[in-house]
Amino acid sequence: GEIFRYRNIDRTGYKQYKSDDKNEKKIVRRHINADYYDEARLRRISKEGKLLYKRRKETIERSFADSKQNHGYRYAQYRGKAKVQSYAWLSCCVQNMKTIALREV
Repeated sequence: GEIFRYRNIDRTGYKQYKSDDKNEKKIVRRHINADYYDEARLRRISKEGKLLYKRRKETIERSFADSKQNHGYRYAQYRGKAKVQSYAWLSCCVQNMKTIALREV
């Protein structure tokens, strides 16, 4: 095999690895975050990752569905980022209080 040497990073965030300068037959591009993507993918397809992903539908997705159904997340109630953000914080507080109250009973 050929040895590819790191040359530079282009403006789209890809590292370029090229063969020697004279013939430059092949250029390999790899994103600067590709190592992190690979690590996350390996973690996701591991046994623990699959178990965590199965549990996601019971916790995270259920919380979003509850917000959408019961707390008005289907449509924006207010205009402007600040007002929507404050409504979101308030809704999250209400949802957390409801969760705590139901656990106590």
